[in-house]
Amino acid sequence: MKTLKIFFDGSSHGNPGPSGIGIIILDELGRVLDKLSKFIGFGTNNEAEYHALIEALRRAIQLDAEKVELYSDSELVVKQVKGIYSVRDEKLKRLHLECVKLLKNFKEFEIKYVPRELNAEADELANEAIVKHLKEMEK
Repeated sequence: MKTLKIFFDGSSHGNPGPSGIGIIILDELGRVLDKLSKFIGFGTNNEAEYHALIEALRRAIQLDAEKVELYSDSELVVKQVKGIYSVRDEKLKRLHLECVKLLKNFKEFEIKYVPRELNAEADELANEAIVKHLKEMEK
């Protein structure tokens, strides 16, 4: 079964504020298959986290993954996707529903909370996207 390990993070400077996502996708041997650093507009940190997960799942589908192991430092997103926490915010409900639909494309999935330091590269990619965008806006 083709399994991908995915680290994802969303960041917002200001919460709400300019937001970015960072994603790293690894194969079974730990080789990097894909990386993304992308500015996504204006929003909250939680919205950015969900956008990162959605983009990660879309990329995993394109890479023909059968199983995904997802790692995030957002306890809220992890627990909402697992069904431990309910989703009350209307914007997050729509994003959560999109994630649930995308997850049906896989035979199996795991989503795990990891401490921020174990998700540092995805965090760095998310923040780089915001900084790059803000610098471009200054020009």
